[in-house]
Amino acid sequence: MPLKTAFQMDPIESVKIAGDSSFALMLSAQERGHEVWHYDVKSLAWESDGSPAGKITAFARPVRVQRVEGDHFEWLGERRVIDLARDIDVVWLRQDPPFDLGYITAAFLLDRLKGTTLVVNDPREVVNAPEKMFVLDYARFMPPTLIARRLADIQAFQKKHGAVVVKPLHGNGGKAIFKIDESGTNLSALSEVFDNQWPEAHMVQAFLPTVSEGDKRIVLVDGEVAGAINRKPGEGEFRSNLAQGGSAEAATLTAREEVQLDGHVLLALVDELLLSAGPRLPPQYPGDGVEQGGLAVAVLTAQARHVDALQLQRGDVVPVAHEVLDGESQWDQVAVRCRRRGSGQWVEDLT
Repeated sequence: MPLKTAFQMDPIESVKIAGDSSFALMLSAQERGHEVWHYDVKSLAWESDGSPAGKITAFARPVRVQRVEGDHFEWLGERRVIDLARDIDVVWLRQDPPFDLGYITAAFLLDRLKGTTLVVNDPREVVNAPEKMFVLDYARFMPPTLIARRLADIQAFQKKHGAVVVKPLHGNGGKAIFKIDESGTNLSALSEVFDNQWPEAHMVQAFLPTVSEGDKRIVLVDGEVAGAINRKPGEGEFRSNLAQGGSAEAATLTAREEVQLDGHVLLALVDELLLSAGPRLPPQYPGDGVEQGGLAVAVLTAQARHVDALQLQRGDVVPVAHEVLDGESQWDQVAVRCRRRGSGQWVEDLT
């Protein structure tokens, strides 16, 4: 049955269709005959109406998308206020970080839709899994890492490890990531800037020179390796993020990676597919790569979005892109988790 789907995401005008997994999901929805709406998270509103959940609305607009650079969307109507519980079957929580109070507030509002409209991913679990904190469970696959705010702690870590990378704890897309060389020059000044910009602690990691050879993003679906890409920094850069000029190419797993990923890591990273009962770790996009000695595992987190999804399609990993983005598994699970009710609307099946 066709679904009415709403995508809570950044302005569609700014979407980079070559590597945006939200855009690919919208395309996939269209191909299945689902109705697609778009709204900005800033338009989300809650109003008391006498019910326990209240009324949750958004200022949304129906849209049609196509894979044509520069002409990738067409509005199908004017913006209007929609009731997310009554007018929409599935809401996709897809806006970019920063993972700040605005992000958390929106997640808590969407969480009040439980029992009426399905929200993907589960808003509570999104809040529970900020990507740079979630990956700490897999520190054995990461470079030496420090999360701290006190300058003395940061300086001691840099003296111990030499060249380091400093990044915001809840940033994204490779923005505001700095490399400090072995001498530690400007570390105190950079720490001061970070302290003035962000109230939380900062992430500091030992710099791995092998990043010039790329960092491998291993995509997992239901605990199984579905494919991999190797992201390389652009000229004059150490950041391999596509948004910062990096490039991606299809890759395979080495024997060492297969051994290290065998069993316990795979099953630890991903419990089930998109709609697991536990934390929602969407298989369509990896978050920060965690790497050690050449191995990088793409931990699947809810805040990452621009992650080479369509690059996979262009890199001889078509089965991966089909399974992760366009395969029936995600949409079938969405349908399974919904059921028809008397009014003709789909609601989340909590039984």
